[in-house]
Amino acid sequence: MFGLELELLILLFFCLLAACAFEFVNGFHDTANAVATVIYTNSLKPWTAVIWSGICNFIGVFAGGIGVAMGIVNLLPVELLIDQDVYHNIAMALALLFSAIIWNLGTWYYGLPSSSSHTLIGSILGVGLAFSFMPENTSGTAVNWSKATEIGLSLLVSPLFGFSLTIFLMFLLRRFLKKDEIFKEPHKQKPPPTWIRSILIATCTLVSFFHGSNDGQKGVGLVMLILIGIVPAYFALDQRKNPETIKNNLSQIEQTLSRIDTTALTAEDQKQFGRINLRIDSLNTIINENAGATVIPAEKRLEVRRDILLINKDLTKLVTSSSLPISREDSQIILSNTGQLRTLTDYAPTWVIFIISLSLGLGTMVGWKRIVRTIGEKIGKQHLTYAQGASAELVAASTIGISTGLGLPVSTTHVLSSGIAGSMVASKGIKNLQPKTVKNIALAWVLTLPVSISLSGLLYVLFRWLF
Repeated sequence: MFGLELELLILLFFCLLAACAFEFVNGFHDTANAVATVIYTNSLKPWTAVIWSGICNFIGVFAGGIGVAMGIVNLLPVELLIDQDVYHNIAMALALLFSAIIWNLGTWYYGLPSSSSHTLIGSILGVGLAFSFMPENTSGTAVNWSKATEIGLSLLVSPLFGFSLTIFLMFLLRRFLKKDEIFKEPHKQKPPPTWIRSILIATCTLVSFFHGSNDGQKGVGLVMLILIGIVPAYFALDQRKNPETIKNNLSQIEQTLSRIDTTALTAEDQKQFGRINLRIDSLNTIINENAGATVIPAEKRLEVRRDILLINKDLTKLVTSSSLPISREDSQIILSNTGQLRTLTDYAPTWVIFIISLSLGLGTMVGWKRIVRTIGEKIGKQHLTYAQGASAELVAASTIGISTGLGLPVSTTHVLSSGIAGSMVASKGIKNLQPKTVKNIALAWVLTLPVSISLSGLLYVLFRWLF
């Protein structure tokens, strides 16, 4: 299968299984974020809520696209993504997966709403930093820091946004909705009034769906890293794309670059300009050698992927350089065509999305009670009310949905936990929070990145040595 030796084939399946395990753990770790409110307000029976959430997560992965998945992949330096040593790529995949699963299971065991997003991103950063010390890293690049900064801001701002917006929403509800029943503790045996119940089920559905569309993509990104690294001949490029589109895009880029006065460039930008032209020539040679072919030959796919990624990296940096004498129109032509080239490298087969959807959906139906108890009982000193549950979930769903549309990963856990905290503060002030739980959640939030970075970096070095 895939023309691999038995040893590599076993490692490939093991890595894919571990990626599915990560998404499965992610499912039962994060399920409570969606179902806690409907369970604690008696809007749905626990198993009904969990199964419904699992179905919505499954659908969400398919509907979410691959923007977040590629954002995760592109955190790593290009040089690591085009390493032709299969065992180096296996070491990378195993380090990412093991560190993420270990931390997720540990925090789940202690009932802490920790973030799978933080864990995975920390693991990727750890591998990137460890790679910077490897002999094949000639560029000195450890991590795609611009992408890391963008994602870091998303992860930092989203819980603050969830906290403050939930307080504001609770204020509006108290001001304009004169129904005391939604601000009281739910009856332990009776479901809420139909209109309240409908709202809570709708918000649970939205959080589950958007959790799938955002967190599911992280698993898709992991699987694509594994497939591209171990079997690049099959997965380095999207084989559904016609190679002729590459030729058209390169032609437009070349025409635009030919209009640039290179004498005005700095010495460094001139070197970069030269590298871009060399990569374009390399791509043109491959395309011309296979003129009329509907797919690029298997042995050339990793080379084409390398050229496209490096052209994109250098062109993006060059176009944003202050020394480049280029019009806005020409700049847009370059960025548009490099974006078109990236459609060959940024993709995921349907079967990959399916297995991640299935893993996340099944994981959603397991192990949810620990985190549900923390969300529903231990963040605030009062039992979760209808208004608090609906407000927190509506804000969480909106935040996650917008982030998915922007291709940014966010932490469902932190967005909803901060929303619950905000709803408690809105009811009776800061004294309404349980200090011990808030402290534990904050501690998990602070520790996740350094622990996952250290663990994945050490595992990467260990696996490199073993392989």
